[in-house]
Amino acid sequence: MEISSAHRLSLSYGSKCEDLHGHNWQVTVHCRAKELNEDGMVTDFTEIKKLIHGRLDHKFINEILPCNPTAENMARWICDQVENCYKVEVQESDGNLAIYEKD
Repeated sequence: MEISSAHRLSLSYGSKCEDLHGHNWQVTVHCRAKELNEDGMVTDFTEIKKLIHGRLDHKFINEILPCNPTAENMARWICDQVENCYKVEVQESDGNLAIYEKD
């Protein structure tokens, strides 16, 4: 899914990313289960979109995540929000991709 939102990072070094800026994030959520539910699904895509796109699109990410909103932290936060999720990919721009995967 694509999410358009803004953030600013708090870093231990000087960076232009400390200034408010936005991205059109590409987010891929991976879910798995040993068995499908009674509807034949692992997790309903509509629920994933509501939980993630509905909460992050056109928002200021710093006001939503309880941590520094790096792409890596966003991936971890998203993974924690979605039932049966084990892996999330967050691409903030071409060539910049963060992947979070639970053990």
